[in-house]
Amino acid sequence: MSNALNKDAVLAALKEVKLPGANVDVVTIRLIGDVLVEGDQVRVAIVKTSEKDETIAGVQDAVAARLNRLEGVGSFEIVIDDRSAPKKKAPTGPHGQSPDPFADRKRIPGVDKVIAVASAKGGVGKSSVAVNLALALRDSGKRVGLLDADVYGPSVPTMLNIEGGPEVTEDKKILPVVAQGLQTISMGMMMAPDQAVIWRGPLVFSAIKQFLKDVVWDELDYLVVDLPPGTGDAQLTLVQQVPLSGVVMVTTPQEVALADVRRGIRMFEQVEVPVLGIVENMSYFVCGKCGEEHDLFGRGGGAQVAEAYRLPLLAEIPIDSSIRKGGDEGKPAVLNDGSKVREAFLQLAGRVSELAVSVD
Repeated sequence: MSNALNKDAVLAALKEVKLPGANVDVVTIRLIGDVLVEGDQVRVAIVKTSEKDETIAGVQDAVAARLNRLEGVGSFEIVIDDRSAPKKKAPTGPHGQSPDPFADRKRIPGVDKVIAVASAKGGVGKSSVAVNLALALRDSGKRVGLLDADVYGPSVPTMLNIEGGPEVTEDKKILPVVAQGLQTISMGMMMAPDQAVIWRGPLVFSAIKQFLKDVVWDELDYLVVDLPPGTGDAQLTLVQQVPLSGVVMVTTPQEVALADVRRGIRMFEQVEVPVLGIVENMSYFVCGKCGEEHDLFGRGGGAQVAEAYRLPLLAEIPIDSSIRKGGDEGKPAVLNDGSKVREAFLQLAGRVSELAVSVD
């Protein structure tokens, strides 16, 4: 009926419209701007930031098709709110400095401490460390959340055997999925398993900011954030939006990984975020027959970096097939009672608990 037509009805209908190339709707990703409804007339603004023209054209066609099917709509207008044009130079201070990039930073409601797990290089097992650390903190009696900020390569849903996505409340807040006792959110919950995220920086910023600001966490002692590798948009978004209790830097013993972790430490130092310490992953292999430890990739590199930067070596995680198998099957290795891997991750959780402090 036409008298049931209102802004909420229009937005609810447009949540069925997906962003081309992703399984996330255009309302959630905030591509829909102002919505005006007067009688049976509807006006919808599509926000363009860095998206390609063909992407916006596809969204416009899909929005038009959905409005054509929406009961009560007599006519509609779709406009493009183009925010990709060059902006006027922002005002500067008396000595020409940029405006404060941390002006929007504030604590996440319901979260005591935020711990980021980072690596400046891919392939060092950072996500495995993040998942197992979160579960080890949970096993120590803490209330823990896990935010998968690796937008381009989200792996947390697989590691925790999560199927399906989060619920969204009437006021557009996101309820995290609870898996193995962890409150969890990930872009991987909103995409098909084989779908690639082909986004420029502003959309990555928007997605991570939404996870930080719009997810309703239920009284967490710790929120563990699995960052993507590198020192780019995701890392800067995190440190500019929320105060961090600390960062756990993950490396492997090889020199190529150690060179990158040094750059990662420097990056966090420059933005004045405390690095809690170093985790050397894939540190050694324990032979199942003789029980001897073998240093397949060398050993001690993590300790050398930690000493050079006057940081603690938080843990040395052995190479163990249970880590790979557990990640693939949604049964993280820390759940294996009595194993060296569990012992190492519990040690890591204990050290993080000792070093992390609440930050305003």
